[in-house]
Amino acid sequence: MKIVIPGGTGQVGGVLRRALVARGDEVTVLSRRPERLEDGVRYVVWDGRTLGAWAEAVDGAEAVINLAGRTVSCRYTDENLRQMMNSRVDSTRVVGEAIAQAAAPPRVWLQMSTATIYADARSRPDDLPQDETTGTIGGSEPVVPLYWEYSVRIARRWEQEQTDADTPRTRRVALRTAMVMTPDRGGVYDYLSWMTRLRLGGAVAGGQQYVSWIHGEDFVRAVELLLERDDIEGPVNLASPGPVPQRDLMRSLRKAWGVGLGLPATRAMAELGALVLRTDTELLLKSRRVVPGRLLEAGFEFRYPSWPEAAADLSRARRAPAAPYGPRGQGV
Repeated sequence: MKIVIPGGTGQVGGVLRRALVARGDEVTVLSRRPERLEDGVRYVVWDGRTLGAWAEAVDGAEAVINLAGRTVSCRYTDENLRQMMNSRVDSTRVVGEAIAQAAAPPRVWLQMSTATIYADARSRPDDLPQDETTGTIGGSEPVVPLYWEYSVRIARRWEQEQTDADTPRTRRVALRTAMVMTPDRGGVYDYLSWMTRLRLGGAVAGGQQYVSWIHGEDFVRAVELLLERDDIEGPVNLASPGPVPQRDLMRSLRKAWGVGLGLPATRAMAELGALVLRTDTELLLKSRRVVPGRLLEAGFEFRYPSWPEAAADLSRARRAPAAPYGPRGQGV
């Protein structure tokens, strides 16, 4: 397939573009900064806000997978939150404009979204996981800090921009993605593993908050399924069927790394650590219990449905830097 990936230079974009090239797709990455990527990947500059010559890459492509957006791993200052919002909404809007004006528009537009759109799991009296049908959209939970509402507002605006796009000839899917776990440097798993090896990988604020996640290999395979299945559109949760409490997530990581001790942290200690690391505690403290209802209905079979097996696989891959991560049996 001829596939365009706006924002394809990040950690998740790297996993995806390498896997798509490995299977023989023609991949074009749109990014603000010129840089050399892997052989077989074409690079085109865009600003993520305005139409330009880059739109020619969309015209005639079979698929667009928009991953563009400022990283959420930062302090949630007013300016950073504004950049998170604008980078997501503006890039989605302009991708929709490029598709709308294309003489030969792509048949599918996969748009990155986030599992953070759902309410904190502790606000649900039934204590059930949240899928696309039964999940409650967040923003008004009484049990969470008020500023967390802005993250949900970003997610809602992000998805609404795709919904409002005038692209009747293009199937649209919103990828409500959980934490993508890969052994690559700089990703979520890398950070958690670093904490684990420092003996800091214990429960945070009691550790009862749920963590939704997906193994990078299953993320790629789910995207491949959604590229092909013309009968699936709208929101789709990209998350494993086995979200786990944070204390269990870290326990499995300690086992995978052979670390016996993980010092726990109070909420105040987590706030201090987040300040030092220039990130925000919402990433650690919000309870996300999201499950992949529509993927399972479509017959998708996860290779890593449970966290202990995923953690063991990722730690093996992390210890073997000479064998970079990729689809099963492939180097990238």
